[in-house]
Amino acid sequence: MDAVRVALLREVLAGTQWPGATRRFAGALRSSVVPHGGGLLLVGTREYEPWHLAAHLVDESAWSGTPELTPTLVRHRPRPDSPAQLSVGLGRIEAARHGETLLVVAPTAPEAGLLSRVNDARRAGATVFALGERDGDLGALAHEALVVPDDAGLDLDTVQHLVSAAAGENSLPAPRGRRRVRDRLSRLADQLTAPPPARW
Repeated sequence: MDAVRVALLREVLAGTQWPGATRRFAGALRSSVVPHGGGLLLVGTREYEPWHLAAHLVDESAWSGTPELTPTLVRHRPRPDSPAQLSVGLGRIEAARHGETLLVVAPTAPEAGLLSRVNDARRAGATVFALGERDGDLGALAHEALVVPDDAGLDLDTVQHLVSAAAGENSLPAPRGRRRVRDRLSRLADQLTAPPPARW
C-alpha cells in the first residue's frame, strides 16, 4: 500500500481510534528500536508469518532513512536451503537480550511454545510488542499491545499497513509518559535560554 492509499485510508478512518492508535503503537515501536541501533525481531504464529509487514518495514526503513526499522523475520519452520534473511528460526527469540525489540503478530492465540519463548525474551530484557486480533496471554506479556477486535471493521492486514506507514514517518506524535514530560521540559529550557530576538 503506497503513501497515497494510506492517506486515503486515514481519511476514511478519521473520527475513529485507528489513525491515532496505530501512530502511537508505531511511535513506541520506533522509540524502542532507534536508540538501540535496531534489533527488531518480527515473528508470527505457526500458521501466520508476517511477510507483508516485514516487507513494508524494510521499505519504510529505506524511505525514512531509519535503518533500525529493518526487521529480522523469525520463522517457525525455516528451510535449510533458504537465503540467510529467510532462515532465522525460533532460537533467535531465545537469544534476544536487553536492547532488542520483539514484535509478535498473531491473528489467533499463539501456541504455548511461542508464548514461552516470548516470556523468556522479555525476562532477558527484550521489549515486547504485540499486534493481533485478540487480547490474552500475549497481550499480558507485551510492553505495548494493539488489539484489533473482530468487530473493529478493519482486518489485521490493514492495521499492519497503518502501523508500518506510521513507523516510517519522521514526525510521529510524542509517546505518552515520561518522555513527553521530558520533551516539554527540554523545549521550555530551550525557550528560556534562547537569546532575545534581534530588534531593528
